[in-house]
Order: sequence, then structure tokens, then C-alpha cells
Amino acid sequence: MSLAASRVFKACRALLAPAKPATASKTTVAKPKPKPKPKAKATSTTPGTPRGILKPNPVSPVLGDFLGGVPESSRAEAVKKIWAHIKLHNLQNPTNKKEIICDAKLKAIFDGRDKVGFLDIGKLLSAHFPKAG
Repeated sequence: MSLAASRVFKACRALLAPAKPATASKTTVAKPKPKPKPKAKATSTTPGTPRGILKPNPVSPVLGDFLGGVPESSRAEAVKKIWAHIKLHNLQNPTNKKEIICDAKLKAIFDGRDKVGFLDIGKLLSAHFPKAG
């Protein structure tokens, strides 16, 4: 065996040696108890109350009529029903799926526009959810 090879194998033996067992003479140190985490401040809403885009808000009469005559709806539910209408009536542009061709019902919601980009739906719906004063 060559000198270089013997150096390599000796180093490998040192790396592959079994770990030495812990001796009983070492004393175990007690771990400090973790500090209790501060509790979150209580909010006025309960944990099951929807917030954000899931919270029902009053809607404009035009959007309310489109959604089935409801006086309030969440943004998520409104977008979901608009997309259901688009899919049901096949209103997506076949050549450009990002574009929606508006029918009479959608024109009433989207300020009389003939075509709307699907990213514009959220922006155009903002006008139908009035801000609480």
C-alpha cells in the first residue's frame, strides 16, 4: 500500500470509530423551565367570527340584485358568485382567458364595460362595498 493511501485510511478509521459511551460520573444539569408565553390580548370578536374578506358587509343595491337580492355579502362570496356566472354563461374570451366579456348583468356591476380583465374584478367590486364611516 502506498504512503498516501495509508494516510487516507488511517484518517477514515478515526472518523468511523464508534462514539464513546457517556460515563456515569458526569452529573446531569437540570434544564431551566421555559417561561410561560404571554397570552394574546382578548379582542372584541370571538375566534369563530369571520374577518377580512370573509366578513359580511353591506353591498350596493346593484350588486345585491346580482347576488340574489341580499343586502350584505362577503367579498369572497361575491367574487365566487361572479365567477360562477362567468363560467355558467361561458363569458371568458376563448383566445385570451384573462379577459371576461361582460353580459348585461356584469355590465351593471362593472360600470358598463364591455370587457374586463380578471384581475380588475376585485378593483371594480370595491365600489360596491361602501366603507363604514
